[in-house]
Parts: sequence; C-alpha cells; structure tokens
Amino acid sequence: MSAGEPQVRTTAGAVRGRQEDGLAVFRGVPFAEPPVGGARFAAPRPARGWEGTRDAFAFGPPPPQEAGMAGQNGAQGDDWLTANVWTPDPDPAARRPVMVWIYGGAYKLGSSSSPGYDARRIARDGDLVVVTFNYRVGIEGFAQIEGAPANRGLLDQVAALRWVQENIAAFGGDPGQVTVFGESAGAGSIAALLAMPSAAGLFRRAILQSVPGTFFSAELAGDITAAIAAELGLRPTVADLSGVDPRRLPEAGAAVGAGMRKYADRWGQVAHTPTPFSPVVDGDVLPATPWQALSDGAGRDVELIAGHNRDEFRLFVAFGGLLGKVGDEQAAQALRVFGPGQDGERAYRAAFPGATAGDLYELVQSDWLFRMPTLHLAEAQVAGGGKAHVYELTWPSPGSGGAMGACHGLDGPLLFGTFDAHLGPMLLGPEPSAEAEALSARFRAAWTAFAATGDPGWPAYDTRRRLVQILDAEPAVTAYPEETSRRLWQDHRFPALPLLTS
Repeated sequence: MSAGEPQVRTTAGAVRGRQEDGLAVFRGVPFAEPPVGGARFAAPRPARGWEGTRDAFAFGPPPPQEAGMAGQNGAQGDDWLTANVWTPDPDPAARRPVMVWIYGGAYKLGSSSSPGYDARRIARDGDLVVVTFNYRVGIEGFAQIEGAPANRGLLDQVAALRWVQENIAAFGGDPGQVTVFGESAGAGSIAALLAMPSAAGLFRRAILQSVPGTFFSAELAGDITAAIAAELGLRPTVADLSGVDPRRLPEAGAAVGAGMRKYADRWGQVAHTPTPFSPVVDGDVLPATPWQALSDGAGRDVELIAGHNRDEFRLFVAFGGLLGKVGDEQAAQALRVFGPGQDGERAYRAAFPGATAGDLYELVQSDWLFRMPTLHLAEAQVAGGGKAHVYELTWPSPGSGGAMGACHGLDGPLLFGTFDAHLGPMLLGPEPSAEAEALSARFRAAWTAFAATGDPGWPAYDTRRRLVQILDAEPAVTAYPEETSRRLWQDHRFPALPLLTS
C-alpha cells in the first residue's frame, strides 16, 4: 500500500482510496447490489463481496433521473447504490464523529457525485468522517408501484445507514456518533427516517435543512403512478414497468410533472407543484407522517437541528421568471390553494396588510412548502419529549444583483464551502466575499460541533421562549422571527396529502 493510496477492509471486501488535501477519500463503494434485472423495484439487497482490493477512486453512476443532474462525473452503469467517505485517518482506533449527507432534489433529482457535495471542508474543518451516498429517486425510488415496496429511495437510505454502522469504524469513524444531515428532499427524507421503524437506532443526531411538507397518501401516490405509466401505455405494475429501460422512465415522469395542473381536481395541492414524487405514508415502510410520529415520541432519542431560510420560495419565483411580475390573480390563486384553513387568502391578507401580490405569492408558498413544516417538525419533536435546535438563515444572497434574498438552496454552498459548484455561482457570485466565507465557516463549525457534542452553540427550542439562531453576517439568538406565519399555521397538522376523488 502506498502512502497516497490508503486501504480499508469493508464487510464486502477491501477498497483502495486516495490521499487528498490531508484526507483519505474513498468513492463509489457499493453498499447494495445494483437494483436492476430481478432486483428492479425491490428493496435494496446487500452488496456481494469481491476478491482482492477494489479501487475506490471514482464516484458511482447517478441513479436514473430527469435530464439536468445526472451524469455529473461521466460515470455510466447500473451500480447506482454506492457510498463515498472522507476521513482524516482510516484508523479503527480513531473513533471520530460521523456525518452522513442525504442530498435533495425534489425526490426526482440528485447524486452524491455533484461537485456541490464535495465534503472535504466539512471533514477537515470538523475533524470528523463524512459519508455521502446515492439513493434511487423519481419512479425508481418513490413511485407507488403495484407489486413493489413503497419508498424504495428511503429503503436505500436505510441500507446505506446500516452499511455505515457495519463499516465506518474501519474508516476511523464511531458508529455510535452518527449524524444524518440533508437539505430539501434530503431533509424530508430524514424526517421520514425518524418515523420509520427500520431506521431506528441507525443515527444519534439529525440536521434537517428546509424540510418539505409534502408527504403522499398511498392512494394519491398510486394515482400519480398510474398517470405516469399511462404515458407509456402501461399499467402501474412491476411486471409492466420493469420492462422499460430505467433511463427512459424519467421522461414519462417529466411529462406528467409538466402537466400537473390538469390533475388538480384529483391531486389537489400537489398538482400546483412541479414534482409528482414524495415519501408515501403507506402504513408499512412509513407508518405515519413525521409530524405525527415525532409528536408520539418516535424521535425522542435523536437530537435535532431543524431550520429554514427566510425567503425559501424566492428561488422558484426566479426560476419561473416571475420576480417582480406576479399579479393579483396569481397571488390570489396561490393563497387559495396553499393557505391554511378554510379561508387562507383572507387570513394572509389580514395578517400581512402591506404585502404586495409578489410578497403574498412567495410568502404562502414558502410557508406551506418549507418554513412551517420545518418549524412544526421541531415543535413535534419537543411535544414528543425530544430535543430540537431551530435556526433561520436570513443572510441575503449577493448573487443576481441581490434579488434572491435568503432563498432555498443558499445553505448548501455555504455549508459545504463549494462556492463554484451547483447553485454557488448564481447565489454567491463569481468570487465569495469575506462575509460569505465567514458565514460558511460558522455553518460548518455549528454543524460539526453538534455532530460531536449535541450542542450547536445556541439554546434548544421550547414553545415558551421559542429561541432560534439567526444565521447572518451578525448572528443572533432571538425569538422565532416569523411569528405572524407561525400563528397562521399553528393549528395545521401537515397530514399525508389525499387523493381527492376516486
């Protein structure tokens, strides 16, 4: 073994990594068998062992998905279920804390090979082990298919976390000190894991960044899958769909996603979003919504950080070309569709009397999709006897002329310090400022301190004082700042979204 090629023995066989920037890095290590052929649409199966030493130099291929995120490193093949490890020292005696990243992407996009998820700065600054991995997305991972287990993408995540438990000590990590962290659909996945019996005991702490509130009933998910299968002239069954190339199926999902509005009378709120996928409350893999499960005490033994960005939906307003262009009718429709209770439009207009149409359009969707689900998750954790720390990112993005605010996704490049990848250039500009670098370092310091000790540096949340950490150029601890929205949503329960007609 050369000094530049560290070796580790996993339960399936030996792997050879590379020394990079003072870390040992291992990429593309299988944690499950490729889910193709007879394993298509099945729960993940443990990776087969191999003889000799396997090179772990390159990321595994991304899971099949819509065009845009896949193929980031040019890798091809069916070995989608692989993990990557950054470690200061692959010495079993080291027993460092472990952080496991779960990527987002609306449950239909994403890959651990994204340059935005290069974990070297987190591992190096925090002196801990970081793991990232792939899981099935879109139809492969989340469609409700007759004859297949629900939530296969979540089952992949459980398999990856079991792999961590069995193997991370060999990489210098402590399996008793595992923290999962994720953003957007990654945070929604973690919320689901907290409610899943099969994930119990696989992690000690969790960090949830911008939790989406969309969880589907089995009836709604099944109806959506039927619409996707119909695009191909097929039934929503394993027998029919397993005959379609995995790389062709995302096209059918994208076609349905592009025309969701026509299903509004059946699919309700989800028809006004661009994604037909979410975790499914099927009563088996996922017995209840995370809010219900945490209120019942399912997460009381897991310490949490849960937080959101102030201007979450601004990113999607910008992507839709609607910045400064939202009219009264668009705002009124958004308030009617997404507002809480029987008269969400009236409630929002009364609560925010000076808000413009654009403000209201953005506010109600920020609250429905991310801000209130995240806050309610923390409150459910506290109600169930657990501990949660809450934050809000309020630092405005300097990118795009300052129009983006503290939008969805801004926390990613700040946390990883990957300013030149993924959303980094758009949100942070061509060169990060000293202020951005300082906030980035503060993010990593808080997250890694929490992974090591359970204390991110600010008080735990309670429903009396409601103290949260404000992440900005000048950090502060204060009462939850979105109190108006909190009151509007305080009686909402974030149930599984139903199928409206049958």
